[in-house]
Amino acid sequence: QVQLVESGGGLVQAGGSLRLSCAVSGRTVNTYGMGWFRQAPGKEREFVSAISRGGSTNYADSMKGRFTISRDNAKNTVYLQMNSLNAEDTAVYYCAAAVTTYNRIPTTSSEFGSWGQGTQVTVSS
Repeated sequence: QVQLVESGGGLVQAGGSLRLSCAVSGRTVNTYGMGWFRQAPGKEREFVSAISRGGSTNYADSMKGRFTISRDNAKNTVYLQMNSLNAEDTAVYYCAAAVTTYNRIPTTSSEFGSWGQGTQVTVSS
């Protein structure tokens, strides 16, 4: 059983940056395609970004150019670098793991079988 623990959330001013981390335990992270989702108050959970086992990436349109997902297999950790944050980025951010083929980038929540507990990101305007 894989466990995911997010960290790095917090309060930041608009225009600022944060880096979220997702520490993976129980299995090696290179076994999984990894993703980030977020859920704002009163809204449905939405896809943010994902990375395949091979390192290919995908982003939601509103995050392209601002967010960067990466993985460090040696540290068993996945990161989400978030720049140029705005108030609309305020949400709980969740890390998720999907059992996938090497080159597939999972993007739908149903593909992810394991989820972290989430970390709050609040952007003040």
